[in-house]
Amino acid sequence: MGDVGELVRRRLIVGDMRVQEVRSGSGRVSWTIVWPEGNVYKEADRYLRRFESEPGTQRTYAYLLVDHLRWLEREALTFNSVVLRDLVRYMGLVGAEVPMPLGEPWRTDKKPYGKDALSALASVLKSFYLELASTGIGVELGRQLDVVRLPSKADRDRSLLGHVKSSMPANPLTPRRGRRRHPRMLPEGARPLLLEAVNTAQDQMVVTWLLDGGLRVGELCGLHLVDLHLREHAACGQAKLAHAHVCHREGNLNGARAKSKHPWEVSGGVVTGGLVKRVSPAMIHTYFEYMTNEYPRAGAEHGMLLVQLAGPDAGQPLTTSAVAAMFGRAARRTGLGHLTPHQCRHNWTTAVLDAAGGNLVIARDAGGWASTAVVDEVYGHVDLHDPDFEAALRMVWGELW
Repeated sequence: MGDVGELVRRRLIVGDMRVQEVRSGSGRVSWTIVWPEGNVYKEADRYLRRFESEPGTQRTYAYLLVDHLRWLEREALTFNSVVLRDLVRYMGLVGAEVPMPLGEPWRTDKKPYGKDALSALASVLKSFYLELASTGIGVELGRQLDVVRLPSKADRDRSLLGHVKSSMPANPLTPRRGRRRHPRMLPEGARPLLLEAVNTAQDQMVVTWLLDGGLRVGELCGLHLVDLHLREHAACGQAKLAHAHVCHREGNLNGARAKSKHPWEVSGGVVTGGLVKRVSPAMIHTYFEYMTNEYPRAGAEHGMLLVQLAGPDAGQPLTTSAVAAMFGRAARRTGLGHLTPHQCRHNWTTAVLDAAGGNLVIARDAGGWASTAVVDEVYGHVDLHDPDFEAALRMVWGELW
């Protein structure tokens, strides 16, 4: 009975280990991990402090790490007793395909991690245990994790002029990735249906900017009015025609952040830098309709573009979840089924790639990716109904000469 009682008590403690948000006096947000009684988990906190300049990354890593630490507690494993096989088994328990028995299930009430989450988790585990090894804890495990590999084609594509080191860091925990699926696109003819289904000038602007701008929803919700240079020959001098500056800000009141982290600054009230995105005439038109008819005259001193129009929080910045919900409702009203804002970006990228004759560099820079490899892997697929593709097949089949 005593053993059962101890097991129950320990599992209650495991469940209470948590990620804690920490706000400084200046309003800066960071994330750490604390024990049930509120004490900071020292090893985890030391590791997470490495990412203080990137709160979004720090938060993601904290939630990935806390689940692993809870699992260690359940398995009665310490940092000195855990071995590489334990880490591989844990990867299998959260969703990776590993050729070994996994033992008692874990996270039975949650979905397995997807491929991107598994890759991030593998990176977190490796760097966390390497840091421990540098302090003399789990030195043998650190040695097993500190491995290298030969550079791949993708490594060379990302490097300047194709020159890379003769070896690259490797991670024995990273699951093998299959080729990415072609992204799910909006149905044919979705644009006019979506624009007819929305109810406000703001919603018209949101749908138009998603369709014409190829913006991620976090980029759109993170825009400030000062970022928009919608007249020709703007003072920033970075583009002659109308454009917007997508700037990565960690302090937005709605928590929205641009994924791309191009350097930017404000000087004399003028934004320069960031990811410069061209703006279509339709985007400009819907912007002025929204600003003229719906944008609040007071209560929006934060200066953000998208705000809540009604309710107790009227005037406060609009969240990404609110935009996604609006978009989903509009799609259902049209009978198009379940659609997401990110599908607009898929359509936009494919259209840009087609219009640019398959030029990956143009698509990469227009969409704000770090590498052409992502564009090539995800979007660089032939259209099976393309006449040129059909003609090429017929040539191979001997039907055209």
